Amino acid sequence: MTIEDLKKSGAIIFESISGSRAYGLDTATSDTDIRGVFILPKDLFYSLHYIGQINNDTNDIAYYELSKFIDLLSKNNPNILELLNVPKEFVLYKHPIFDRIKKEDFLSKLCKNTFANYAFTQIKKARGLNKKIVNPVEKERKSVEDFCYVRADKQSLLFKSFVEKNNLDSKHCGLVNLAHMKDCYNLFYNESLNYNGIARTNANEVCLSSVPKSEQPIAVLYFNIDGYSTYCKKYKAYWDWVEKRNEERYKSNISHSKNYDAKNMMHTFRLLHMAKEIGLDGEINVRRNDRDLMLAIKNADFEYDDLVHKAEKIKDELDKIYENSNLIERPNMALVNQLVYDIREKFYNL
Repeated sequence: MTIEDLKKSGAIIFESISGSRAYGLDTATSDTDIRGVFILPKDLFYSLHYIGQINNDTNDIAYYELSKFIDLLSKNNPNILELLNVPKEFVLYKHPIFDRIKKEDFLSKLCKNTFANYAFTQIKKARGLNKKIVNPVEKERKSVEDFCYVRADKQSLLFKSFVEKNNLDSKHCGLVNLAHMKDCYNLFYNESLNYNGIARTNANEVCLSSVPKSEQPIAVLYFNIDGYSTYCKKYKAYWDWVEKRNEERYKSNISHSKNYDAKNMMHTFRLLHMAKEIGLDGEINVRRNDRDLMLAIKNADFEYDDLVHKAEKIKDELDKIYENSNLIERPNMALVNQLVYDIREKFYNL
């Protein structure tokens, strides 16, 4: 089922603008995020084709099926809880049946951890960007040969340096396993024999050759397979990130030279402040009254270490706030399950 199919089905019971625009933290380049809730048509719900979520490729638009939505609510998922208190001007559609889902049945002391843990995940993401910025990976991918070393004349040389130093042609090299020595091989060289070289193009391992017993090895070769594997993962992660990154956001992070993703840090403090407000007042304040501070963080007006120190201080405050909070310990799952059943049955009967 596509988003277009969903809209035609009449199954949507709630739809709103969310994210930075709902928070009041949007800028000229901000995307418009849409979140919603739907009730799967009866024939699909009772079949083997249950669909828990429908979203577009970028996840800017996402709809959650009633059961998944309520499940996430019961776990006090921050992004889902927000949908229970979106400012009215951002609600695009609300079926009367959605009003049966009340925040009082779900807001609990679980928020202390769900909001704080999510916030500190954002801190890691914020610093993680710096690793990619200051440690770019060259577009030209390294090969197996770049991780092979030769021991000769009491030295360890990169294979490419070894063949260059000795005026050898790598295509006339051959490898044979060296017993009892992991990732080590006898290296042979003969221009008149059809050796396979040490690695084929785009291969992820060394290539062995059939070598006559009369041949004598010229050296021992070691393939650093662990190093190669780590490099391959890093290469893929970096260039996947380059392909998918938001260029405007990336240029912004480069320009402030603070070596962290300022938008991630802004969301860290938004989440921590929301957790504090929930613990003190039992309210989900989606529309932020701390806009100036949030945008200052997004603008990278602070040093990373100072922000982390402030975040940790707020996190420590949450322990005392939630210890004295009037919130329930956790949602009553018997009531939650009954709520899901009642809403689904009433909707199908309608």
